[in-house]
Amino acid sequence: MIEIESIAKHFDGKPVLRDISFRFEKNKVNMVIGGSGAGKSVLLKCISGLITPDTGTVKYENTDFFNSPKSIKQRIRREMGMLFQNSALFDSKNVEENIRFPLDLLSTMGNDEKLDRVNYCLHRVGLDNLNKKIPSEISGGMKKRVGIARAIALNSLKYLFCDEPNSGLDPKTAHRIDELILDITQEMSLTTVVISHDLNSVASIGDHILFLHEGIKEWAGSKKNMHHTDSSALQEFLSFGYFQTAIKKDIQKQ
Repeated sequence: MIEIESIAKHFDGKPVLRDISFRFEKNKVNMVIGGSGAGKSVLLKCISGLITPDTGTVKYENTDFFNSPKSIKQRIRREMGMLFQNSALFDSKNVEENIRFPLDLLSTMGNDEKLDRVNYCLHRVGLDNLNKKIPSEISGGMKKRVGIARAIALNSLKYLFCDEPNSGLDPKTAHRIDELILDITQEMSLTTVVISHDLNSVASIGDHILFLHEGIKEWAGSKKNMHHTDSSALQEFLSFGYFQTAIKKDIQKQ
């Protein structure tokens, strides 16, 4: 579980996040949604410790991250995995080396253990025997799956952060990535935070949802309640026919 309280962030005197509080729940895909410029990616960077908020707290299992000693911060960082928007693979490294990178940096595993872990992660994302390929030799969807494999490489993983995981993908591949993120979240009992503006993803795997609008927490709740909202900003965001149809079908299955 991750809890944020009264998070605010300014850049050049301009407020980007204003007084955001929310609880990201374990074993769920927690989605932060909103239009471009709403503050989604900045919030993710605050939560994951990549940037420091101006005010507010970020608590991991009730531990205040930013006010903890260095040793505690390092321990929490070893429990994090990150899938970046454009996969952010190292072009000069092959797939095996990319996945191994956090193990080299943060684990005490021997070389054989690292290789076993790399192969397990590749198998988990359906990319067996892709070890020696370099990023330029594989598709965009494969790069995303390699990115997920790298994000889950550490055995200590408790928190998974995904920044626009479906960016640049066709709908079929995007759906596969969504399902993979959901399966891994449930299988590994993770607290997963997904930043997205993809309404299909919300309809498919969104569970616990935070909607940002112009840097504020405009709405929060479950997807089955979204189309009943009184928020005009959220209604506008949801005004795509496919999403309305998809989410109603999903709710009917429950």
